Amino acid sequence: MYQRGDYVVKVPEGVCKIEDIGQFDISGTDREYYLLVPIAERSSRIYVPTDNAAGRIRSVIKKAEAMQLIKSIPRINEKEISCEKMREQEYKETILSGNPEKIISIIKLLYSRRQERLEQGKKATATDDRYFKQAEAVLFAELSFALDIPKENMEQFIALTIEQRENSVCSKVCTGVLKN
Repeated sequence: MYQRGDYVVKVPEGVCKIEDIGQFDISGTDREYYLLVPIAERSSRIYVPTDNAAGRIRSVIKKAEAMQLIKSIPRINEKEISCEKMREQEYKETILSGNPEKIISIIKLLYSRRQERLEQGKKATATDDRYFKQAEAVLFAELSFALDIPKENMEQFIALTIEQRENSVCSKVCTGVLKN
């Protein structure tokens, strides 16, 4: 059970602070609720039943987990969608899962689709653009919070971190080759 003051992720709202836990006059029941306040929209209030919170909220990833996730991005495969008719549903389900690795896989897929369309002289579809922005917003909000980096700097931070890791791996491999 979470405590008052804990930070949790509630998708699609993002990182929220548990402001209070108690019985609120919501539906005339005696259920206990978490009162969540999204850090991005402090005037909003979200009530989540404490007995039904699993799968609806989860703890925010820690700083070390966030860094490990970013470093693993090159190894995460893009999402495969076998049925074109289910594409939008798959996007939605993946984002609402709140699973950072799955969200990265959808971002990679959407990016690839955008690049393919641009190479064909076409624009990205409105649906792809909308879900790309949503997926990035969800991912960047949590990483930003965990790493204490402004959300607007996350894309650049991720790119630099991956680039440094790739250069480090390359230099270790090259050094190993030269020594042998």
